[in-house]
Amino acid sequence: MFAAMILAIAIVALFQFAIYYWRAVLTGVASLPVSSQVLEAAHAGDGELRGADFGRLASLYDLTPELQGGGSGLGLVSLYFAVVRKAGKLSPAFLNWGEREMALCARYAAVQIDRRLQANLEQAASVRSC
Repeated sequence: MFAAMILAIAIVALFQFAIYYWRAVLTGVASLPVSSQVLEAAHAGDGELRGADFGRLASLYDLTPELQGGGSGLGLVSLYFAVVRKAGKLSPAFLNWGEREMALCARYAAVQIDRRLQANLEQAASVRSC
């Protein structure tokens, strides 16, 4: 019985660590600069991305091809966005936090689009130089 309790505590701690690590990676990527081209494509005229821009950015992400392969996609971020949006609708206490988190998801998507575009430009330049 004692061993099962220790195992359960260890699994919960590991799960919590995985969530914190994933959130730190999300924040780290979202803090990178976004090019003006992506901001224009997302119709973010003032240069600031909001949670409402996530759907448009996810659509743009799907439209940008990935030539090198091995991309991670927006799967978990889209799921996180949907959960945060639902939490914001359930309780007004989560409204400000939810808006910040949804804006973080939008920035993450914008950075991923920018990365794809840069990788594709580099790939095209290397093909032309051959």
